[in-house]
Amino acid sequence: MNVLEGDAGEDAGQTLEHAPEQGKPETPPRVVLRAFAHRNYRLFFSGQLVSLIGTWMQNVAQSWLVYRLTGSAVLLGLVGFAGQFPVFLLAPLGGSLADVRNRHRIIVATQTAAMTLAFLLAALTLSGTVRIWHVFTLAALLGLVNAFDIPARQSFLVDMVGKADLLNAIALNSSMVNGARIAGPAVAGVLVGTAGEGWCFFVNGLSYMAVIAGLLAMRVEPRPKLARQGSTLAHMIEGFRYAAGTAPIRALLVLLGLVSLMGMPYATLMPIFADRILHGGPRGMGLLMGATGIGALGGALALAARKGYRGLGRWVTLASGGFGVSLIAFSCSRSFWLSAALLVPVGFSMMVEMSASNTLIQIMVPDRLRGRVMAVYSMMFMGMAPFGALLAGTLAERLTAPGTVAFGGAMCLVGSVLFGMYLPSLRSEGMRLIVAQEAAGGDPPEERTGSAIS
Repeated sequence: MNVLEGDAGEDAGQTLEHAPEQGKPETPPRVVLRAFAHRNYRLFFSGQLVSLIGTWMQNVAQSWLVYRLTGSAVLLGLVGFAGQFPVFLLAPLGGSLADVRNRHRIIVATQTAAMTLAFLLAALTLSGTVRIWHVFTLAALLGLVNAFDIPARQSFLVDMVGKADLLNAIALNSSMVNGARIAGPAVAGVLVGTAGEGWCFFVNGLSYMAVIAGLLAMRVEPRPKLARQGSTLAHMIEGFRYAAGTAPIRALLVLLGLVSLMGMPYATLMPIFADRILHGGPRGMGLLMGATGIGALGGALALAARKGYRGLGRWVTLASGGFGVSLIAFSCSRSFWLSAALLVPVGFSMMVEMSASNTLIQIMVPDRLRGRVMAVYSMMFMGMAPFGALLAGTLAERLTAPGTVAFGGAMCLVGSVLFGMYLPSLRSEGMRLIVAQEAAGGDPPEERTGSAIS
């Protein structure tokens, strides 16, 4: 899927292009799109946008395929578990690799592998030979690929744009993901209803060609080769120790893990809401997922319009609480269009919480530990999701799908309150980490006097 800087001369030109004219404030479009001053990021963004539309098409089609083959909420949860558990299990190894190997080559390899898996699932489905165990196996293999892909891609962002534009790049990435979330499910809903799931998988395979082409077109400056100290296990443990022993990073990761475990699995149960509760069928499911994408796109653009890091901790608190309240309201609705409307704040809050946490962690972590700490982030964001999917599928058989979503929303709300109570004690440590990593060096004076984690 969801790139390093060019040569020194290009970077100098980008810096001048990116800087506003002296005495003139940056216009709103320039503020929102400032990461596009970097050529490699433009290539990355354009290729990923096409690929992610295909990815969202596959996500919707795969859920509907499992539901069509089995009609089981438990198996929906199990397929979600199979597809994301490898991230939880192997992301630390992927992060360790991203800190000592060529990240560009890692991403090219993982995207090629994901393309191959999409074409294989398409062939099985279009030929009419697909079975539920095929879906399980291919979902698990894609999870294995993502365990190496996600830490590498997350670590590349700061290399592509620098720390000054990191928040903007993360927010634009999120807007790209959620622009695709709007288009992909909507197209998938129509295509599944008219031609079947297999064509969604085939289109996804084709879409990977765009991101691979963008990656190969980049002018990549070789990174200094870092020697691994000690064994691979010791190298991974160093990243865990840093994340667990650094209070602001630990708090952000724990809240993110709770939201992923208890709140995010609402998407796993979406086929049940679309079919049994709201009576919308596959097209309705596409519209519901698209509504989530509209909200998430709005959240990403709100972050992209920010010029600094101050106050992001409060955004995390409010977003996680808003996510919980919105999920509870969604679980109570029995009207299709009201449910779709309620998914807009669900998507908005989810995206703000995830992207703001990502930004805060990246500006506090040392470069030499970036891949490994972002691997822990991946474990909390995507790695906890399979356990949530499994739990949601099991609970839905007992509490019903709406009851399960309401329970998850309540847990997110509790987590938000606890994080907000703990937040004041994190401010000084968070600012010390930011200054230590020179992330606040280019901020205006008012930004330096505040705290990003406040």
